[in-house]
Amino acid sequence: MRGPDFTLTAGPTMASDRVRAALGGPVLFDYDPVFLERFRSLEAKIADLLHTEQDVVLMQGEAVLGLEAVARALTAPGTKWLNLVSGVYAMWFGDWLRSFGAEVVTHEVGFDEAIDPADVDRILAEHGDIERVALVHSETPSGIENPLREIGPIAHRHGALMVADVVSAFGGCEVRVDDWKVDLCVAGPQKCLAGPPGMSIVVVGPRAWKAMEANPSAPRGSFMSLLDWKARWVDTDKSAFLYTPSVSDVNGVDAAVDEVIETGGIEASIARHELAGRATRAGVKAMGLELWARDERYAANCVTAVRCPEGVGTAQVLAHVRERYGVMLSKGYGPLAEKLFRLGHMGPAARSFYPLVAVTALGRGLADLGVKVDVGAGAEAVAQVISEGAAEAATA
Repeated sequence: MRGPDFTLTAGPTMASDRVRAALGGPVLFDYDPVFLERFRSLEAKIADLLHTEQDVVLMQGEAVLGLEAVARALTAPGTKWLNLVSGVYAMWFGDWLRSFGAEVVTHEVGFDEAIDPADVDRILAEHGDIERVALVHSETPSGIENPLREIGPIAHRHGALMVADVVSAFGGCEVRVDDWKVDLCVAGPQKCLAGPPGMSIVVVGPRAWKAMEANPSAPRGSFMSLLDWKARWVDTDKSAFLYTPSVSDVNGVDAAVDEVIETGGIEASIARHELAGRATRAGVKAMGLELWARDERYAANCVTAVRCPEGVGTAQVLAHVRERYGVMLSKGYGPLAEKLFRLGHMGPAARSFYPLVAVTALGRGLADLGVKVDVGAGAEAVAQVISEGAAEAATA
C-alpha cells in the first residue's frame, strides 16, 4: 500500500522539504562542537517561541515521555493534584498520577466543552491543600482549547504549581509560559511545528525544580529523570549529555523551528493556524455537518473535530476517503473513536487551500456512502474564509 497524497491528520503532520532534508543530513558525533551548539541554540529558540526565561529540557522521546517524566517527578504518595479533564489526554494523565500514589481531585466536563476558570478558582478555594494543577491546553483528540491564560494565574494565586500539556498548542495558538504563570509544561514538535515526533520539549521553572528536589520519589539515575538533566546539563556548561541524543531528530526539530522563525515568527504561525481552523469549521457547517465543540470560542486551532453522522462509522468513512481520494484524516481517540472525525490543519496543512482538501474529502466520502451533505457549499465556505483572511493579511 502506498502512502496518501495528503496527510491532514491530528499528528504527526506533514513535514516540509526543509525538515525532511534536515532529517537526512549528516549524523554528527554528539560531542562535535557543531552539534553541541545546535542543541544549545535550539533550546534558546524554543524558549523565545514560548515566551519564557525558564529552563528548556529536550528529552529524546515522543512527548508522552515528557508527560510521564513530569508526573513522576512531581508526585509522591499523597501529593494532592487537581486534574482538569476535558478530554482523553487529561483523563489518562490522571490515571498516571493515581498509579504513582497521588491524591487526585478530578474536575471533568463534557469532552465537547472547555474548562471554566471560575470552577478552578472555586475548587482551589474549597481544597486549600492542593499542590499541583494539571491542564491540557489543547485537547487534540476532541479539538478543544482550554483557557490556560486564565487558569495559570488562578493556580498561582492559590499557591499551587501550574502544569500544562501544550503539545498541540505550541505553534498553533498563543502560549506565554511566564506571563501565564506556568511552572512546567510539555510541548511536542510533531504537531503545529511540523517536526519529527521523537522529542519531548519540557519547560521547567524554579518552583517546579524546587518541588522535584523535595520529592524523594522523583526519578534519579533514569532515562526519565528531569533532575538528572538539571544536575548534568542545565546547571553545568552544557557540554556532556546524559545519554546519546537522536542527532537526526534534533536536526529536524531545529529546521522546523527555524522555518517558523523565518516565515513571520510565532505570531504569524498562530495566525495561519487560526485562519485554517476558522475556514475548516465554516466548511464543515456549510456542508450540513455538526462540529464536535459545543461552542466555537473554544474550538482548537490545530484540528477541527466533526461529529460522525448516523448511518456510517468513522473507520469506514476514513478508509474510503483514503483509498478513493488519497487523503488521510483522523478519527477520534479512545472513547471518542467512533464519535468524531478530525481534520488536521497543522504546520504545512495550515497553509493555502489544504483546509479545502480536508473538508471536500470528508464531504465527498460521506456523500459516496449515502450521507446527505452539500459538498459545494462547504467548499465555497472554506474558500471564502481563506480569501478574506488572505486579503486581510495583505493589507495588514
